[in-house]
Parts: sequence; structure tokens; C-alpha cells
Amino acid sequence: MVNIRDLDPSASPLDYYGAELRRFREAAGLNQKQLGSAVFCTGSLIGQIETAHKVPTREFSERVDVALETEGAFSRLVGLVLRSQLPNWFQPYADMEARATYISTYQAQVVYGLLQTEEYARAVIGAPEPEGLDELVAARMERQRILRKEKPPLVWVVLDEAVLCRPMGSREVMRNQLAHLLSFRSQRRVKIQVLTFSAGQHPGLTGGFNLLRFDDDPDIVYTEDFVQGHMTANPDSVSEGWLHYDQLQAAALSVQDSAALIARVMEERYGDQPGADSRDVA
Repeated sequence: MVNIRDLDPSASPLDYYGAELRRFREAAGLNQKQLGSAVFCTGSLIGQIETAHKVPTREFSERVDVALETEGAFSRLVGLVLRSQLPNWFQPYADMEARATYISTYQAQVVYGLLQTEEYARAVIGAPEPEGLDELVAARMERQRILRKEKPPLVWVVLDEAVLCRPMGSREVMRNQLAHLLSFRSQRRVKIQVLTFSAGQHPGLTGGFNLLRFDDDPDIVYTEDFVQGHMTANPDSVSEGWLHYDQLQAAALSVQDSAALIARVMEERYGDQPGADSRDVA
């Protein structure tokens, strides 16, 4: 194991977190095993986090704050640590997403990241079998905290019907994911529409995209290819993006009818009935 004295706390948020954890632990007069017992984990895990070999979770950080009486220091720091686990090319978008007051997205393949369950996210991110799957999933879940802010953004999502029908993980994973989408019916600031197959040709055939609106900054349009993401505030591109999105919203089912379709797909395709996996969904 790398000696923590050789680590540079300024090298990354993870290194800084590890250095601070060691500093606070030693100031409290605890060894790694003792702190581990206090936060319900092993001393080995404490050592791995202190040497930047393991990424801490938010739950771990909250327990450390209580055990070491740090007044929330690690709960605040863990957000930066988890954000740093996102792909480098995605981090600028995540930063802008966290600042946006209005998020509009059309998704043709999978559920938007802010609305994914942990199990669904694991299936999506794990499809190419990347290294650090646990860390990437934790980072995606951390992004969702913006929906629980005191003043969260308004999020309007248009999902292609294919998203509902494409199995990611087990039937249980899909059922839980669709139930999670339905849970947003009671939230004023999250709206979900479904663009059905019957819509035929539409402006989203070239792929998904996101539009971000801010209080004091220009709007941004964001797209992805198979390599990385592309973000621009070019007025012509943004204007074209809003035009496409308006057309997609107009072609999609209403929020109420979309919820009814999601519920029907959840029962017919991912319910407990025999043969549900092979049943066609209109």
C-alpha cells in the first residue's frame, strides 16, 4: 500500500479527502480500526480511503462527520470527490447542469441520468464493462442531488417509447425504473412525456440532446457521440435545439397520458405474468 505521506493532497479531490480523513482521525486519537468500528466499516477500508485507493460514499462521509465531529466537512467534500469520478469530458456539463434553472432533455436510448435508479444506472454504465463501475454509479447518483435542492431546477423530459421497452438489467430493474418515473407525478418540478412509435418521423431521429437554461447566463445545448460530449452556447445552435424540442413536446403524449403508458408498459412488459417479456407493447 502506498504510504499516505507520499500522496499530494492537492493532486485531486480524492487525495485531499484521504489526507483530511487521516488528519481528523489522528487529531481525534483514533487508529484506523477504531474509526472503522465507529462508522461501521473495517479499518482496512479506512486505510484505502486515506491512501486514495477507494472512493468514499456519501453515507460513509456522513458517518465520519458524526464520529469525528467535523461539522459536515466530509459531507461537503464528498460531492467534489464523486464529481471528480465522472469522465473528464463530462464534468463541464455536470457543472453546468448543477447550475441550471431549467433542464430540457430528449432521450432516445435510455432514461435521463437524473431520473435513473441505482440498479438501472449500474446496468447502463456497466454495458461496456468499464473499470470503476461502483464509483461511476455513485457519481451518477450524486448528480441527482440537484433535484433535492431547496430550489431545484425545472426538469422536462421527453423519452422515446423505445426507452421504456429496451430492457436494461433484469425485468425487476426495469419495473423499478418505470415505477421510479411514475413517482415523479407528484413533483411539480419534474415533467415526463413519452414520444410514441406512432409519432413516426420527428426531429429527434438524429439522437438525444439536452438544453440548459440559466438565470444569468446564455442557454446551452448539449449532445453526445460515442466518444465524448459537445456543449455550445452558439445562438443559432441553441435556437435550433429549442425549435426541435418544441416539436418533440408537441408530438409526444401529454404528461398524464405518458404516465398511463409508462404504467401499462411496466405491468404488461415487466410484470409477473408468464410470458410478459415477449409481449408486444403498443
